Amino acid sequence: MASLNSADFHCDVLWKLLEDPSLSFEHDTTNALDVTLPRLRQAGAVLQTFAIYVSDRTEKSMIPILRSIDLFHRKVLTVPDMTFVRSSDDAAKLQSKSSGKIGAMLSLEGVDGLHGDLAMLRILFALGVRAVGLTWNHANWAADGVMEPRGGGLTKKGRALVEECNRLGIMVDVSHLSDRAFWDVLHLSAKPVIASHSNCRTICPHPRNLADDQLSALLAAGGMVGVTFVPHFVASHHPVQITDVLRHIERICELGGIEQLMFGSDFDGIEEYVHGLAHPGDVEQLQKALLSHYSESTVAGFCSGNLLQFLVKHLPE
Repeated sequence: MASLNSADFHCDVLWKLLEDPSLSFEHDTTNALDVTLPRLRQAGAVLQTFAIYVSDRTEKSMIPILRSIDLFHRKVLTVPDMTFVRSSDDAAKLQSKSSGKIGAMLSLEGVDGLHGDLAMLRILFALGVRAVGLTWNHANWAADGVMEPRGGGLTKKGRALVEECNRLGIMVDVSHLSDRAFWDVLHLSAKPVIASHSNCRTICPHPRNLADDQLSALLAAGGMVGVTFVPHFVASHHPVQITDVLRHIERICELGGIEQLMFGSDFDGIEEYVHGLAHPGDVEQLQKALLSHYSESTVAGFCSGNLLQFLVKHLPE
């Protein structure tokens, strides 16, 4: 059992359930899922954010997005241990441990399926989506993703989307955005933004990671950075070790983010793993490594406290 509570802002379980509805979050006997109820219990989890991701193999429409939300309700929220997190009060209950349950929150990774219609965003908010990443790696109607060669920023409709997210109380997620779109969002958003699963580009020069000036600006604006466990975002050598993850944590702390650091594992969205960090049940190994460098209160902040405090402050009432 992990000694400290854990929270994770990004996993792709819903994508795997969408691709294969026979899989079970509660009783996974196939070992096909990284994030399962037993592993979250093992991790001492207090919160797991479930991303809605529609792959290029699936139509880009509201249909797979709504199917993913249906799977979330039928396969995750029906588990007695899980509780839906939509409000500041919901997050406060997790913070105080008064519910004794694991929080489950919904995020959207890529707005392609909304087709520029903000009514669809409002419907998703009503259904409980509380964080939105505008793109995956490519371009869509809202913005350019980080792997789009032209490196464009927000479109007119993308700007309207950010403003509507601000109004509704949906957190804007800048992971996967092109550099120009990142800066467009940061300059436009009236509320702090998050990078749900991105590391430091100075430590590992992958375009999906954020440069120091991006991290500094995001942190100065009150945002959160989710250190991710995607091996090729952590280091360019193999095998990638937990000590390599610590280098990104240290850099974010150096930039002033000690109280704005969280984790966004990307479990179930990856096929290779940091050695010793293959699923939530392994989080204790990361905690042990952190405790050899930081105080227990600081590590508790990294693992869950910083994120819960942010959610209490920024989720709708």
